[in-house]
Amino acid sequence: MDPQRKRKKLFSEFPPVSTSEWEELIRNDLKGADYDKKLIWKTDEGFDVKPYYRQDNLTGLDYLKDFSSRYPATGGTNQAGNNWIIRQDFPMTDIKEANGYALEAIAKGVDDVGFCVKEITTHKEMSRLLAGIDLAKTGIHFICSRSYPLTIELFIYEVDDHKLEGDKIRGSINFDPIGYLLLNGDFYVSQINNFDEAKYLLNTGKKRLPWFRIITVNGHYFREAGSTLIQELAYSLASGNEYLSGLVAKGFPVDSIAPKIQFTLAAGSNYFMEIAKLRAARILWARIVEQYEPKHKESMQMFIHAVTVARNKTLYDPYVNLLRTTTEGMAMASGNADSISVLPFDFSYKDPDDFSFRMARNQQLIFREESLLNKTLDPGAGSYYIENLTDSIANHAWKLFQLIEKKGGLIECIKTGYIQDEIEKSRLTGEMAIYRRKTIRIGTNQYPNLPEKMLDKIQNKPKTNCSTANSKYKKLVISRETETFENLRLATESYVRQGNKRPAVFLLSIGNPGLRKARAGFTMNFFGCAGFDILDHPGFKTIDAGVKAALDSHAEIVVICSSDGEYEHTAPGICHAIKSQNPKIFVIVAGYPTPIVDSLIASGVDDFIHLRSNLFETLLKYQQKLGIL
Repeated sequence: MDPQRKRKKLFSEFPPVSTSEWEELIRNDLKGADYDKKLIWKTDEGFDVKPYYRQDNLTGLDYLKDFSSRYPATGGTNQAGNNWIIRQDFPMTDIKEANGYALEAIAKGVDDVGFCVKEITTHKEMSRLLAGIDLAKTGIHFICSRSYPLTIELFIYEVDDHKLEGDKIRGSINFDPIGYLLLNGDFYVSQINNFDEAKYLLNTGKKRLPWFRIITVNGHYFREAGSTLIQELAYSLASGNEYLSGLVAKGFPVDSIAPKIQFTLAAGSNYFMEIAKLRAARILWARIVEQYEPKHKESMQMFIHAVTVARNKTLYDPYVNLLRTTTEGMAMASGNADSISVLPFDFSYKDPDDFSFRMARNQQLIFREESLLNKTLDPGAGSYYIENLTDSIANHAWKLFQLIEKKGGLIECIKTGYIQDEIEKSRLTGEMAIYRRKTIRIGTNQYPNLPEKMLDKIQNKPKTNCSTANSKYKKLVISRETETFENLRLATESYVRQGNKRPAVFLLSIGNPGLRKARAGFTMNFFGCAGFDILDHPGFKTIDAGVKAALDSHAEIVVICSSDGEYEHTAPGICHAIKSQNPKIFVIVAGYPTPIVDSLIASGVDDFIHLRSNLFETLLKYQQKLGIL
């Protein structure tokens, strides 16, 4: 090939287009509409996201100024590739059951396993739990214990029994006094005792298990309680800093502490934001550790264990959870998490079984073996969009972290209730978005599977929190965001089980074919979320025919579905005809024809349902009116 042609840039025949030219074209296409309102995304995290990014937008991002040599890299420090650890936890306390599930998982591709050992108090029980597991090949994580000093001693006995060297063993214990404080409203025993335990565990780990991570920062607790992504990151960093400062004060060098900390962060369904969060986390943690003047730059590396968030998972239409965890798992892998756990799709209503455990681990195996996500280190590097998200998240999280430090640190902010109150504000905002369907959860607050019944499928789940301590401080309440909705639908199922008729909603469609069909579909989704029977009809030619069919259906609710322009002439007549024969029937109009709302109410219309309706409050109201609640 001609050397001159080799030197020609790809697409050089196309003239460059400046940002100002793009902006002019966009504003012309908007035809006077507000640019910011139409195209700028206002995130829950408190910053704006532009409709597009260009190379110009990388200018000024400080952490990119020396991309080739910065440490640690936003995608981690393993330059060989993205070799994350596939981890699966088994929270059941039955030793035989947990061991069986773990052996099956290891045989089917899992790298690490986690156990709840709160009932294990002897070496014999520990041996039974770990029977058949090659401790030199499989990482072991203890996710729940009554006494972590006892747990680590029993584990060391088991390692010694197998005549294994401690430096061949990897894993972690879920020792997190601050997380315990958040969930239980006080420290286990006391703050001083907990940090003394941390000192003992660090010394024991250093001597016997040098690659074991002793302290866990359960950052996902914040997210599971309803925090924003920025809050989760900032509070997690503040928690990690509490451990650093507290243990440095006890005489440990930072190089002995930082590598022993594992951060557990949650991944939600906002794909690119979650990738950027993990990248930002590494930048900020390195900045914090650097202040303690480590002797080894590797001490600034952050070990991230990422888990699919539980908060957005649903009870109804549970297989949709598989789609959610797929998106979340891909984000974690693309964000170069060091280890990943994918929750079984059915955890919200039952104990996971062989099938759901298999689905959860196979998702990660597909990421690794078929999608080859492990072949690329930091795939977001150089992306105009992801690099800017990383910068925005890092800046906002750092400001919040600094605010917490000014208030005395995370522990002090927990004691005053500041952290809990701020998360509660975010939780209420998020739940209101679901109530008004600004945030969609398919199968729960939109597009419900109408025939689905879940009441008989719910099992009681064992609790892994073994604390009985009284609450001295305000607790962080962990919940799923759709529980209130699910309780409405479960109440309908329970009402029917008691021998009552399932409430029915009759769709009286009339008039404009396109609009009546659209509003009938809207109504079906609306009341279907409460588990009501939906009686649909393609449309009536006359009011009399519609009224007769509605009365013959014995429905408790009749919704008129038509166009705003036709309601003035049809709704009063329909309402009068129905209520004159059965005044107990609720007559509702689908839509909100503002100019005639008052006249329709005067004619007997009970309510209006529309895009601005609070779905939860409306369904709750009618369940109460119908005697379900």
